[in-house]
Amino acid sequence: MAYLNWDTKVITDFSPENVAAMYDAGYVLTRVDKGVMNKTRSYRVDLSAYEASSENRRIMRKSEHIALRRESIPYTAYDWSIGKLAKDFYDKLGADFSANKVKEIMTESEKSSFNTLLVFTGPRGDVGFVVCYESRDILHYSYPFYVEDPAEPSRGLGMMTKAVEWAKENGKRYLYLGSLQRPSDTYKLQFRGGEWFDGEKWQIDTEPLKNILKGI
Repeated sequence: MAYLNWDTKVITDFSPENVAAMYDAGYVLTRVDKGVMNKTRSYRVDLSAYEASSENRRIMRKSEHIALRRESIPYTAYDWSIGKLAKDFYDKLGADFSANKVKEIMTESEKSSFNTLLVFTGPRGDVGFVVCYESRDILHYSYPFYVEDPAEPSRGLGMMTKAVEWAKENGKRYLYLGSLQRPSDTYKLQFRGGEWFDGEKWQIDTEPLKNILKGI
């Protein structure tokens, strides 16, 4: 499925204020090149309204053995195995995300807009990564990839939930979770404080959104 893109802009002003204004207008940074932003059906969590639900807490309990740490991009500990993990992960999703592109994003800041890497570590080492854009007020949880484990089918959701908690604890105003375009994307709607961009403005009523995602 092609990425839902209503418009593209290329920015040269990377001030936190300008980037935040673009996100507020429905644009998100992409991996295409530095400054490239697409307008899409973006989804965000207003962290002032977020409070963990019983389901969120259940997911976090299942992920208690995984710790989150924040690293800066360029990521000096980058290794070829990280690029391979990302490529293999996105190949299974049918997405074109080469190991070379992953390396570029994580190590060459002049070619990428992303500046933060969330690293998730289990008892035997790193098990997941998320490429992010971060400023004082926002965190864009953009490109996650992780070691899949049949014994832990909720690992991806656990990572996302931990990131929501981390962003709130660190005083962010919004956590952006990317685009909503497939029926399977409804898993993102479980976070209180959720808002979706309809092409013109932000909405909090998710019932019309669920019908859109179902193709009704």
